Amino acid sequence: MIRRSAYLLAGPTASGKSAAAAVLARRMGAAILSADSMLVYRGMDAGTAKPSSAERAEFSMGGVDLVSPSEHFSSGAWLRAAARWFAEIPEDRPVVIVGGTGLYFSALLRGLDRKWSLPPPEYPVLRTERHILHARISARLDVMLADGVWFEEVRRLLREYPVWSDTARVAIGYREIADFIAENASDSGMAAAARLAALREKILVRTRQLAKRQVTWFRHQSSPLDVTAEETAEETAENTARVWKKHGPWQVSLPEKEES
Repeated sequence: MIRRSAYLLAGPTASGKSAAAAVLARRMGAAILSADSMLVYRGMDAGTAKPSSAERAEFSMGGVDLVSPSEHFSSGAWLRAAARWFAEIPEDRPVVIVGGTGLYFSALLRGLDRKWSLPPPEYPVLRTERHILHARISARLDVMLADGVWFEEVRRLLREYPVWSDTARVAIGYREIADFIAENASDSGMAAAARLAALREKILVRTRQLAKRQVTWFRHQSSPLDVTAEETAEETAENTARVWKKHGPWQVSLPEKEES
């Protein structure tokens, strides 16, 4: 295994972790590795809150656009991709790893063996009051649905990849929008508005459920260093920086070569 240093920040969806990590990465001149299981899919942009192409270039971002929606993906595949990405990052450049997929953090810090017996690894996790997190999820969803880009993205992906992998199919909102498109092609007026509201509610409920699962996972499968998520990214970044100064950076383990 290869050992590298990195600054970590995890948290549930819509908690503000990516924005805070970007603030700190700019200060540090750091590269960013995404630890998000849905950002790995090419073309799934609008519904995954994927960083812009400009941000991806600015931070030499890894863990993004690794496979097509037709391809299965796993924690092991992500870890191997992370190793290849790290090999391209100079050792004197700081690295920030940010995301909401707990299995990826676990793979980095204690390997993929589910029989691991030591205490869960310790790393920073954003903590957000539930009502605040729900409000952020709702506001972000309204933005995602507002301009129709997400719908066009789903249409294009269905044309390019008629069959999606089991891991891509769990992407929140994509299945719901695909069903909506198929069932409501000829709808207009009041009926369309009502069904759009129902679609929004389905996606909202699934996103809240995801956030709850993430919070539970980090609580029980890690030893979380709580970082309070504030109203602004800059304030959250300051809280994160204090934890990083006290506890970081972390040593992550990467496979040395591809398995045959």
